Amino acid sequence: MYYPDALIEEVRLKNDIIDVVSAYVRIQKKGASHFGLCPFHNEKSPSFSVSGARQMYYCFGCGAGGNVFTFIMEYENFSFPEAIKLLAEKAGVALPELEFSEEARKKENKRARILEINKEAAKYFYYQLRSERGKTAHNYLLKRDLSEETIKNFGLGYAAINSDELINYLKSKGYEETLVIEAGLASFNERTGTKGKFWNRIIFPIQDLNHRVVGFGGRVMGEGEPKYLNSPETIVFDKSRNLYGLNFARTSRKNHLIICEGYIDVISLHQAGFTQAVASLGTAFTAGQANLLRRYTEEVILAYDNDEAGEKAILRAITILKECGLTGRVLDLSPYKDPDDFIKEKGKDAFAARLDEAENSFFYEISTLEKNFNQNDPEQKTRFHREIAGKLCNFAEDAERDNYLEAICKKYNIGFDNLRKLTLNYATRTGLAKPISRPKSGMKDKMSREDHARKAERLLLTWLSEEPLLYGRIRKYLTVDDFSSELYQKAAAKLFDGFEKNASEPAAIISLFTDEDEHREIAAIFNTRLNELNNAGEREKAFNDILRTVKKNSHENLTARLGTDVGALAQALESRKILDELMKLSIKIN
Repeated sequence: MYYPDALIEEVRLKNDIIDVVSAYVRIQKKGASHFGLCPFHNEKSPSFSVSGARQMYYCFGCGAGGNVFTFIMEYENFSFPEAIKLLAEKAGVALPELEFSEEARKKENKRARILEINKEAAKYFYYQLRSERGKTAHNYLLKRDLSEETIKNFGLGYAAINSDELINYLKSKGYEETLVIEAGLASFNERTGTKGKFWNRIIFPIQDLNHRVVGFGGRVMGEGEPKYLNSPETIVFDKSRNLYGLNFARTSRKNHLIICEGYIDVISLHQAGFTQAVASLGTAFTAGQANLLRRYTEEVILAYDNDEAGEKAILRAITILKECGLTGRVLDLSPYKDPDDFIKEKGKDAFAARLDEAENSFFYEISTLEKNFNQNDPEQKTRFHREIAGKLCNFAEDAERDNYLEAICKKYNIGFDNLRKLTLNYATRTGLAKPISRPKSGMKDKMSREDHARKAERLLLTWLSEEPLLYGRIRKYLTVDDFSSELYQKAAAKLFDGFEKNASEPAAIISLFTDEDEHREIAAIFNTRLNELNNAGEREKAFNDILRTVKKNSHENLTARLGTDVGALAQALESRKILDELMKLSIKIN
């Protein structure tokens, strides 16, 4: 699938990457680039770099990188055409009808068809709730104090007892049974045939950030297991990239987000005016979901169920939030079980007050830990203090650790010097205090021969893209055929052609690869991290080593394919001659 190259480039040029990224990520200018926390992996120190000059971004932590299209694809979970459409609308560029390759057309059509199926299924469930057969389910929602407006806003529905009805309805709309199964709305086995997944359940449509229905959650009416059933992951539904209610919550303009356990909790809170509430999708809270939250807030308030399982879930979530660089606080719902019960009994003002009083997550961890020790027993009390020391070791910054240490000492009447000494001893004993090991320069990681070759090729292309003048010094030694895969050869060909015309721009080259997998891999090729070397001599040696590695691998691949081909033999002899010459000289890079 493709738009004309000139149009793609027009859209890219009219969307400055600094402006686009800063709308999603907090970045600050440092030197020639902007830096911030990477939105694609867990980190505490900014390693996400955005270059206005190159119109590219790169994370030195996880390796994510690319141009403005890549960023939108990764951040919004968009296809390449969707990313172009969004940025074109932002820039006021009119787009023609999209043209597709056959393979891309099939893939995009399937994605679009599944989204259509989900939309039709959501409409079907919606009307079933309002029919005579959905009366019991409808009354259940009203008894839960949900208004008709709220039920409508969240698109709640009902799946009838006969699971075949939805399948027949979708087939009558022209959707193939196999596609209904791929959408996660039905399953097949040889004994029972095709059966609908959702029946006799209240249905909660799950929407992505752009309000498209990507999956469903269902609560059983009456007795039955499981109580809650969720769609499996599909081509449009990735649980790690979604949170229930986030399509509304991300525009709430609050300084925090609330995460709950259940759909009803979220809906009840939104109805009460707390539109910053979200919930995980039938799974334990994950790092992927935490990173999703971090795009919109720095603080998360945990409003999990007030029971033993909820406590365990809170402790697990606190760890994940810390690893993702988010501040966590814990809401006290006692004596009520969950946010929905609290709102019903105490009202929104009391809930707002509890939000203001939500406990610091570290203090919550310590108070939960305290329950396991008898403070009147000296031995158990000492063990409790050791556990506190272990928790304090998790703070990377000395100032932050000392602040918490001081606060804990006041709260539990512990001597500051004693607890600090205990913390240092714990760190030394467990190895947490050993010096940070810095990575060595060069390419000495254990990799397969193929991985090593690809790494060298990526390093060479990245280096050339950053220092185009080097191309003129190596063009006689390097050709497109020296790269090991067709994709790398295409990238090198476009880059070298740009060098010949004095118009090479990697950010533009990335856009020419419209297949999503190719686009991401090309983005990685031009964003491989170059080691920071101490002086010009080290840089020159590293560059020559990389160039020789690429040429040597190319020569070895060529000789391995020789056979009895006389032409190939001549090519191999020429390759050997060039390699020998490269081994003797050193290309100057300054």
